[in-house]
Amino acid sequence: MAADIEGGQGQPRMREVAAVQMEAVYKYYGDFTALNEIDLKVARGEKIVICGPSGSGKSTLIRCINHIEKHDQGLIYINGTELDDQRKNIDAIRRDTGMVFQSFNLFPHMTTLENCILAPMTVNGMAKEEARDLAMHFLTKVRIPEQAEKFPGQLSGGQQQRVAIARALCMQPKIMLFDEPTSALDPEMVKEVLETMKKLAEEGMTMLCVTHEMGFAREVADRIVFMNEGKIVEQAAPKDFFNHPASERARTFLDQILH
Repeated sequence: MAADIEGGQGQPRMREVAAVQMEAVYKYYGDFTALNEIDLKVARGEKIVICGPSGSGKSTLIRCINHIEKHDQGLIYINGTELDDQRKNIDAIRRDTGMVFQSFNLFPHMTTLENCILAPMTVNGMAKEEARDLAMHFLTKVRIPEQAEKFPGQLSGGQQQRVAIARALCMQPKIMLFDEPTSALDPEMVKEVLETMKKLAEEGMTMLCVTHEMGFAREVADRIVFMNEGKIVEQAAPKDFFNHPASERARTFLDQILH
């Protein structure tokens, strides 16, 4: 998608392309509508928290952004590239988007370091030593460089999730997608993962995060996107969403999750 052009005293200027733009996006599973006319625009550097009741379409939405799930109707653009069936576009978009899942998805037979260097070497053709340096840089960023030679089974859940974040960062994405990254963790491990995510937010990473961690949402998000039954019901700044939700469904949700 070409950037919009605006005139200004005879000198046209380019308006910055959105990091993510979804226009009338639908996703079906048989007769079930998982996403229903989704319109969403995310600016570069913006931090979005997507919340809502179970089954509302939150995970499906972010999985459609990097083609883990294929949308059925509508348009999706990532940094100006349309997400369609062309392999070159899908590959380009996946290089731009890092994904962190709730279940870590680390290769159990590989060490932390091997998990992190695999994609830079096989996808980007990076030399092993360069990939190792990059991996150690990001393992240090998520505060677990000392775990580099351990296998996933030797790590706590919180450490495994931080490895998953480091692995995604090793592809040097422009956008990070988080699909309930703390839901599989014991409560005492949640904080360390959220602190890592907060650090990324402070550094200006574009982030879309599906989470029920409302304290994180209040502190980090630029905007809350609330979903229900496959639709975006409302979008608002955290202060407005938590203090004055516009919809009855959001008020009920917040009452249940906060009390």
